[in-house]
Amino acid sequence: MSALAVKRELERLGRPEKAHHLAGFFKTGPGEYGAGDVFVGVTVPEQRSIARQYIRLSLGEVALLLHDLIHECRLTALLILVRKFELAGADEKKEIFDFYLSRTKYVNNWDLVDLSAPKIVGAYLLCKPEQRTILYSMAKSADLWERRISIMGTFPMIKKGRFEDALKIAAELISDEHDLIHKAVGWMLREVGKVDMIAEEVFLIQHYKIMPRTMLRYAIEKFEPPKREYYLKKT
Repeated sequence: MSALAVKRELERLGRPEKAHHLAGFFKTGPGEYGAGDVFVGVTVPEQRSIARQYIRLSLGEVALLLHDLIHECRLTALLILVRKFELAGADEKKEIFDFYLSRTKYVNNWDLVDLSAPKIVGAYLLCKPEQRTILYSMAKSADLWERRISIMGTFPMIKKGRFEDALKIAAELISDEHDLIHKAVGWMLREVGKVDMIAEEVFLIQHYKIMPRTMLRYAIEKFEPPKREYYLKKT
């Protein structure tokens, strides 16, 4: 099994019209957040299928795939890592976690973050609160994608009813200038509300007047219309 074999399979499945659409959707133009990213036009379900076939790919070969310029190569590499992590024992989970954190510069679009950070970073830190300082460090990073990893990494904790880190990181990112951070923070606040509406509203009461509009809209998306309008009119 090799990274080259995976890449050839992706290129075989690629469709130019799909690649063109994805390049626009993921903002690959000059000055946009995905500037220079390259697509061959393979769907995520197809990539998941390939990832299952190449689950035994070594971490060295996964690294080669993750370093590739083609977006689908990087996503497939991450999907392989996620599956490896799910099947791994404790020592191998740590190895995959460390591997991931040492290569965050290649996890460089929102789908790459969202499909991997919760299931590797978040899953590893779920029972290791003493190591969650890495999330706070990434929240302060100059790199957009590390900041997104920091908040998305709290997703598994939120689902278990552990909100402290998510809310602290949300507060840290509340003045972030990038729309993709506004959306991710708002999304995680909404997830907090699904488990504990009071916890979300306590946070909103403290912060909603200074929250970016997009962040607030995402956070209150599931509120009843009167309550949603209350928050929007007060900002």
